[in-house]
Amino acid sequence: TVTSSAVVGSSAISSSGSLASAMATITFLPFILTGAIGTLTALDFLGFGLPPGSPSLGELVAQGKSNLQAPWLGISAFTVLALMLSLLVFIGEAARDAFDPRK
Repeated sequence: TVTSSAVVGSSAISSSGSLASAMATITFLPFILTGAIGTLTALDFLGFGLPPGSPSLGELVAQGKSNLQAPWLGISAFTVLALMLSLLVFIGEAARDAFDPRK
């Protein structure tokens, strides 16, 4: 209203409005990162990602597949991927709950 803008100031009202619209992007960011990591891992595993010899999760999965006599390679690749993607999803859920304006 007019009286609240006169008391608080128009810059405070406009910054709170832009902060509220930016929260949707901030809370969705961990889910975007999860998809990007999964896509990059899949592309690296198929040979379409980073150049050969570059350290990546897809290269680790491919080495685990090619060296089945060493099961710790595949188990470590799966563990790293599962933990990292799960933690990113949990961080995203926590951020979305923390910044939920309906609470």
